[in-house]
Amino acid sequence: MTKRALITGITGQDGAYLAEFLLKRGYQVHGMVRRSSSENFDRIGHLRDKVQLHQADLLDQLSLVRLVDAVRPHHLYNLAAQSFVPTSFEQPLLTGEFTGLGVTRILEAVRTVDRSIRVYQASSSEMFGSVREEPQTETTPFWPRSPYGVAKVYGHWITVNYRESYDLFACSGILFNHESPLRGKEFVTRKITDAVARIKLGVQKKLKLGNLDALRDWGFAGDYVRAMWMMLHHDRPDDYVIATGQKHSVREFAELAFAHVGLPWEPYVEVDPKFLRPAEVTTLCGDSAKARRVLGWEPEVSFPELVAMMVDADLNRVRKEMA
Repeated sequence: MTKRALITGITGQDGAYLAEFLLKRGYQVHGMVRRSSSENFDRIGHLRDKVQLHQADLLDQLSLVRLVDAVRPHHLYNLAAQSFVPTSFEQPLLTGEFTGLGVTRILEAVRTVDRSIRVYQASSSEMFGSVREEPQTETTPFWPRSPYGVAKVYGHWITVNYRESYDLFACSGILFNHESPLRGKEFVTRKITDAVARIKLGVQKKLKLGNLDALRDWGFAGDYVRAMWMMLHHDRPDDYVIATGQKHSVREFAELAFAHVGLPWEPYVEVDPKFLRPAEVTTLCGDSAKARRVLGWEPEVSFPELVAMMVDADLNRVRKEMA
């Protein structure tokens, strides 16, 4: 029997990588998209004839119930959210609705329609915020420092609650920062690699950044969606930290990116206070020992390889734009 998977947030970075991963394993892949006046399916353009898209909304309970009932997926991956941290400070209520209560609506739809559906919830390292210990594990207390992080904490614990209350197979992946050439330009990693490409090719002069000393545990998104799949194939539901266990500064990311194209970073980078957060998360570093031990998961792409991959992809994009 062909397995059916439903992905909310299929048009995002993780959704695109996950859809491709599942298709290669013979899944029938369905994706949830929001109704809008314009379509933005760039990341899944090459998959449009292979996936089935459905309109629904995390803010509309009835649409979610109808979607789950129509697709009847074996696995449901909830990746949809308002996921840009700076925006969460500007739109905290909307972030709470999508990123927090939206999870409850997904779980309630599954509970209503078919409790045998296995659910993956995308939790986040931003939940740790002002970290209580380092590295962070599944038992590290949460101290979120943004409306996004707070909403993710709610989504995480409501998933645990539905698992314990209704015996749902519901897992949360506490994913640390994961990047790729498909990352949006509003995120600092892609902002850097896109600027490096444009500076190298002579169409941009400066790169403005915020806190250069912020430390993050960066991995490759393609490695992390594999972990999501592994969680739903384990014999019991649980929560897992997914991380490389190595942290690097924004400065180091920029330095590697510029070095990849043979340029020093200092002449081109400027610190702009408008890119600083109201409440900063200074360091995040995950301990994925549990996922490695229980699931057998390991990251495959190193930090230098990730940076080079992203810079090369942006160089190709900018060259095509110039042509």
